[in-house]
Amino acid sequence: MKRFYDAVIIGAGPAGLAAALSLKRNGIEKILLVEREGYCGGVLTQCIHNGFGLHKFRKELTGPEYAERYIELVEKERIEILKKTIALDIIPLEEGLTLYLLSEEHGLPEVSARAVILAMGCRERNRGNLNIPGTRPEGIMTAGLAQKLVNIEGYMPGKEIVILGSGDIGLIMARRLTWEGARVKCVVELQPYPGGLMRNVVQCLNDFNIPLYLSHTVTRIMGNRRIEAVEISPTDETAGPKERGRFIESCDTLLLSVGLVPENELSLKAGVMLDPVTGGPVVDSNLMTSVPGIFACGNVLHVHDLVDYVSDEAERCGEKAALYIMGRLKKKREIPVRTGNMVRYVLPSRIDIAEPVHLSLRPIAPEENTHLLLKANGSVIYKKKYRKIMPGSMIRFEAKNIPEETESLEITFEGKTG
Repeated sequence: MKRFYDAVIIGAGPAGLAAALSLKRNGIEKILLVEREGYCGGVLTQCIHNGFGLHKFRKELTGPEYAERYIELVEKERIEILKKTIALDIIPLEEGLTLYLLSEEHGLPEVSARAVILAMGCRERNRGNLNIPGTRPEGIMTAGLAQKLVNIEGYMPGKEIVILGSGDIGLIMARRLTWEGARVKCVVELQPYPGGLMRNVVQCLNDFNIPLYLSHTVTRIMGNRRIEAVEISPTDETAGPKERGRFIESCDTLLLSVGLVPENELSLKAGVMLDPVTGGPVVDSNLMTSVPGIFACGNVLHVHDLVDYVSDEAERCGEKAALYIMGRLKKKREIPVRTGNMVRYVLPSRIDIAEPVHLSLRPIAPEENTHLLLKANGSVIYKKKYRKIMPGSMIRFEAKNIPEETESLEITFEGKTG
């Protein structure tokens, strides 16, 4: 028997939980959360370090503590959750959206909804994405998997660790493994700058005297049954390895912290258009995708640096989805938002000029003493100075008072402009 809901949310991590609460607070009653794991909270449950909640709750929390605050609120609102359930497909129809689920308890339920919010999060890039030459021994895993093994399963992945990539998870695991008695030999980063937040570089590497090799990469893996060593090579301006300066570092474990990819197989099956830069859906200023009634928020849309920002975005998404369900989501004239100098991407990529809109972007490379400019038809309507910008730190701001005659917006960084 088909079950009917106003809204179905795929994923009960930080984005899904916040979106569900926002829907409820904006007058939507029939809500279903679909979660593939047997618990809510997503990756937060294995992030036992602190640093969460400073923006959202004005208090420093661990990942589980942050998740628990939202879980308690969802349970208090009696929002229905299907755990150990996978969303197989979303079929857009004239009268709404039909979802086919696979549930350990309920079999193959079919549900329909007026709106669907995609909140599936992201996954880590693995060795298959990198094509590192060498043998294929044990002891190679993503930093997130190592985090789960240590923090959830109580299992140490190794004793002598090399970490490829300076993403935040890898940096945090360098500290975590050091605390547990492992020797982290070094962190190797392809780019000439760290991939994660600078506070994590300082607190997780510098404070423990762990070397960080910038403009280096792993060019060979050695070992038979278990990894025994890696070859580390410096890189040139094109990120190609150089022979001069290569060295061998012994290790029994290689952790990969080389970036995250939005989990968008389900989005593609639903016909959602994806952004080639972020890997997530293309959305408008209401966070609605190219398929009417399907919204997206959190790391499935683009990879965030702080979970607090995920919650903020998910709350806005829930508010807009509620308006759509009630037939009150008004659209006027949409215009494109283009990226300029030093801007890797901006979201949303098209906006309705009738209302203020929250914009999120990431710079391409580090820069000091620069200005962020928002231009409407070439004229500056917003300007802010930054002492330093980094690719690992997301920038957010609200665009207001966009002139009605605007045909397009451009976001760009410019040097010292006085």
